[in-house]
Amino acid sequence: MGKVIALANQKGGVGKTTTAINLSASLAVLEKKVLLIDADPQANATSGLGFDVKSIENSIYECIIDGINPESALLKTEIDGFDIMPSHIDLVGAEIEMLNRPEREKVLKKITDSLKDRYDYILIDCSPSLGLITVNALTAADSVIIPVQCEYFALEGLGKLLNTIKIIQNRLNTELEIEGFLLTMYDPRLNLSNQVLEEVKRHFQTMVFETIIHRNIRLSEAPSYGKPALLYDASSKGSVNHLNLAKEIIEKQKSTVFSN
Repeated sequence: MGKVIALANQKGGVGKTTTAINLSASLAVLEKKVLLIDADPQANATSGLGFDVKSIENSIYECIIDGINPESALLKTEIDGFDIMPSHIDLVGAEIEMLNRPEREKVLKKITDSLKDRYDYILIDCSPSLGLITVNALTAADSVIIPVQCEYFALEGLGKLLNTIKIIQNRLNTELEIEGFLLTMYDPRLNLSNQVLEEVKRHFQTMVFETIIHRNIRLSEAPSYGKPALLYDASSKGSVNHLNLAKEIIEKQKSTVFSN
């Protein structure tokens, strides 16, 4: 049974989609079967993997609203064992269309449950909001990765996100855990980056990933070529960081299974 991990932070520009693409690619390179669900109407994960959003026939929108078979919305990426369920701008209206649905918070969970047997990991790239689609993602997930950028106001809004997670744990998904806080856009030359690093570690301690994602030109360039950093420049800092993150997640899961 695959593990479902949501990547969430209602703050935009924290490196969420970059992490979603590159962590998925890294897990696949480490011979895991991976599905990335693009649950953001901006569809950056979809275009960042080289797909033309305008020409996609079936997306997460059709799965949620029209109830199509999720398997018909899966696309293969360039990396073996790494698939994506693409997004579409139509997803913007999905939250309104879902309002009168019974169990509207659990629509995405039904989709992930039907696909869990096919994958080792299902990652969900959430939109930068705490709307109904993000609530669906957190309800479907086993755990959540919270990217935190090493910039001013890094901790601003995190309280709101943690509060939302707590509500979901209480009412919709008692199994939901925080996989970890991931520090992104780190520049060791900047005092600010180091201050944020210390502050986040002081606040969240063992919940912070050991792996830190450094600010990296290759990582920023890769999506414009429709590739994960691993295929664009495998030796880049960004590629190495995400491979280390993937290994950390796999090791953590192994030790959890072993201790249980």
